Amino acid sequence: MSSSCCTKGPGYTSPLEAMKNGPREKILYVAMIPCQEDQPNYLATIDVDPTSNNYQQVINRLYVPNINDELHHFGWNVCSSCHDDCNKQRRFLVLGGFKSSRIYIVDTSDEKKPSLYKTIESDELKKLDLTAPHTVHCLGSGEIMISCLGNAKGEQPGGFMLLNQNFEVIGRWNDGNSPSSVQFYYDFWYKPRFNIMVSSEWAAPNIFDKGFNPNDVALNKYGHSLHFWDWSKRKYLKTIDLGEDGSIPLELRFCHNPTTPYGYVVCALGSSVFRYFPDDSNEWQVEKVIQVESLTGNDGQPVPAIISDMLISLNDKFMYFCNWLHGDIRQYDITNPSKPKLTGQIWLGGLIKSDNDFNDKRSLTGGAQMIQLSLDGKRLYVTNSLYSSWDDQFYPKMKNDGSYLVKIDCDSENGGMKLDQNFYISFKNEPNGPSRAHEMRYPGGDATSDIWN
Repeated sequence: MSSSCCTKGPGYTSPLEAMKNGPREKILYVAMIPCQEDQPNYLATIDVDPTSNNYQQVINRLYVPNINDELHHFGWNVCSSCHDDCNKQRRFLVLGGFKSSRIYIVDTSDEKKPSLYKTIESDELKKLDLTAPHTVHCLGSGEIMISCLGNAKGEQPGGFMLLNQNFEVIGRWNDGNSPSSVQFYYDFWYKPRFNIMVSSEWAAPNIFDKGFNPNDVALNKYGHSLHFWDWSKRKYLKTIDLGEDGSIPLELRFCHNPTTPYGYVVCALGSSVFRYFPDDSNEWQVEKVIQVESLTGNDGQPVPAIISDMLISLNDKFMYFCNWLHGDIRQYDITNPSKPKLTGQIWLGGLIKSDNDFNDKRSLTGGAQMIQLSLDGKRLYVTNSLYSSWDDQFYPKMKNDGSYLVKIDCDSENGGMKLDQNFYISFKNEPNGPSRAHEMRYPGGDATSDIWN
């Protein structure tokens, strides 16, 4: 890996250096969706510096100028894949509106008070026959790639779109190479040294927007496969069907070390984790490495885990994921990549237990859903909103209670997790009423935004 000459550049020379020398996070950006549909979404800036007088406070709210956007996932304009270019800076956040298909570009040059830089209207996406922007990754070229879950009508198939450095829509990543065998889209991650990209599946926006209907699974309206792509040629290679245990594969991550060729995907309805890897003949394969069994809910019925989010620490030693309906967060040692070992578990909300791991047993509506890990691997932040219609279906009280943000202290050497009893932020009494908290980012980069070449 070539070293960077940049003093103002976007990334670090290696994941381990980022883990060792990266700055401690002082600011946390959180995508916020109001529980009242007539109110605008916003980006909350939260002070997470324990030495600050504003610790655990929302110090800024950047409201977008529209309603019904459903801000979901977002990412940076540049990351560590651009580390050789001293002219690039990690300055702009790219936020996708899941319902509106708008994309907001946010300038964070003033880290504590971001400003809206540009709005890309949905018509620009629909010209490419795309809607519902989801995962955002910068590319080494300076372009920005975004997965989109639907076509212009909100139906399948979706696809991958590209923005240039001026945040102009320039086309599809794989224009002319869109196979009919790939109908569902969701997350993606690329690995330059192995010339591979992997993508996962959810469903068409018109299906999941209405809430979850089990009959749609039987009608094959939800995904259950991984797709593999030639990265340099932007060409589809193959699909692996994960079967019933791999139903609704959502978040996927390669290990951070650019020379490590494998990664993991969490399957929501299958309540499982699969590892994907090249075999001795360089054919991509999968193996199930974790199965979370259904538990009995308060009504006596079996409840699947619904694994919703996952990440890997920068040293590739620990995997973390959330079981949204069960309510627990798990830490696994993945030193042996085929046999992850459970090393920590925290309970927050969910449908299984009547209490949680806070000493005062405070009320937590909704199970742990989104997570973000500090660069040094010692602090894990957690929010609880998945998607508004699914929140209302499984956790109807969230509409009145709003979301929470909590912090878990992690042992980055030996494993283990401990809930910070003194860190708790409620979004019930926001200026425009209760709000839902989704994905989080740090100004210095994090465990899910950076890809190293």
